[in-house]
Amino acid sequence: MASRSIFQVHVFLILALATTAFSKALSPYYYEKVCPKALPTIKRIVEAAVSKERRMGASLLRLHNHDCFVQGCDASVLLDATSTIDSEKNAFSNINSARGFEVIDKIKKKVDKICGRPVVSCADILAVAARDSVVALGGPTWKVPLGRRDSNTANRTLANSDIPSPFMDLPALIDNFKKHGLGERDLVALSGGHTLGFAHCRNFRERIYSGTNINSDFAKKRRKTCPRKGGDTKLAPIDPTPARFDNSYFSNLLKEKGLFVSDQALFSNGSTDGLVKTYSYNPKAFSTDFVKSMIKMGNIKVLTGKRGQIRKNCRKVNSYY
Repeated sequence: MASRSIFQVHVFLILALATTAFSKALSPYYYEKVCPKALPTIKRIVEAAVSKERRMGASLLRLHNHDCFVQGCDASVLLDATSTIDSEKNAFSNINSARGFEVIDKIKKKVDKICGRPVVSCADILAVAARDSVVALGGPTWKVPLGRRDSNTANRTLANSDIPSPFMDLPALIDNFKKHGLGERDLVALSGGHTLGFAHCRNFRERIYSGTNINSDFAKKRRKTCPRKGGDTKLAPIDPTPARFDNSYFSNLLKEKGLFVSDQALFSNGSTDGLVKTYSYNPKAFSTDFVKSMIKMGNIKVLTGKRGQIRKNCRKVNSYY
């Protein structure tokens, strides 16, 4: 009888732990009952924004990525500066660079109206908007796990140290991603998001004027719009098709035409060379791994259950905190 009782206790504990883990897990169907119109609403607004300005797709993808690398995927990147909030918008990687906040505001306002109350978190809006942006620009789709809650803090210092820098070499990139539970395949696949969008001159100037592993014609072309001094915010496409999700980013790296030091670092006689080659001739492999890595990244240190809050305004913490 004693052994049977012990067995029953073990079974109970296992089931209890499983239930706890499940209750805290994200699910693609999180809003299916509470607000089934939420996701279609996000999609419509993202598609309209990207149709109006193709560059916005890359900006919304980048917002989600930069959010997840600081404190986890908790919408901390959206918080404005206050006496108690040191906004991540002022971090080096975001200041005068991060965009799309107005689109997120529009989504939040519309979704809350349709749902009848603030039920969809800003963190989930970022994750879904990133997916819908990729799809709008010809990329793969996936079911986004949902159920994140929003933070009531931001951390500019952490943003300065944890968001991958365009000046990082391969060992630094690998260490940075490892710190967030992401491996080398995640590093290369997620870097492929640079197939979309533009970059500021300040982030690639040193490479085009002093880089050694750079195509000379490519460097000359980029110098025409990025002077040695000044013009920090002048833009250049990160790859030849900045408004289309494809694998040309990786083909560019094989020709030493990576715009950032961190881009070319992925193909520089290092451990990630093989993946770059694979993605350059196999777009399906890239898309498949990109989706897996986006889902994995989207699960970094998420707030669920009673942790965090559902913000009424994505730019500020609810007043009862």
